[in-house]
Amino acid sequence: MAGFRHLGDREVAAGYRIRLVRATFEAPDGSTFERDVVRDKRVVAVVPLLDDARHVLLVRQYRGPVDREMLEIPAGLCDVEGEDDPEVTARRELAEEIGRAAGSLELLAQVHQSAGISDEHGLIYLGRQLREVPDDRQGVEEAHMVVERFDLADLDEAIASGALTDAKTLIGLLRTRDLLRAER
Repeated sequence: MAGFRHLGDREVAAGYRIRLVRATFEAPDGSTFERDVVRDKRVVAVVPLLDDARHVLLVRQYRGPVDREMLEIPAGLCDVEGEDDPEVTARRELAEEIGRAAGSLELLAQVHQSAGISDEHGLIYLGRQLREVPDDRQGVEEAHMVVERFDLADLDEAIASGALTDAKTLIGLLRTRDLLRAER
């Protein structure tokens, strides 16, 4: 909206991945206000589409912040030194999490998953022409994750039942389904 301006941040706390800041803004009328903001790293996710163009590979992994296992598309942070190209991150995450390499990547969407509190920006790709490569799981959650084959025909039911609740996964799978329908 025209007239709003970010004046600056004062760091409140910092961790490996995020920083919590008190951000100051100016409103169109000249008044100032503050908001707590989580400054986060960029996230890249990939919908790994199998050659039958009906099934994708998802990962089931434990997510501590919500204290449950989640079914998600492979994803990760642009957090490797010098890794500025999000496609490089996408390819790394596919290999790490599901042991696949994609012959092609296509940008499906860009998302801000929680813009009211965080500046986290995500890029979601569609990965096609998958081939097997050695996986290279990082961290305790990835070490225990399970790769699952998911039929896109079951997407509406999985959303309605709450089996799929991760925002980047929902957006990626819905965009993939729409793209595949348009290609028919």
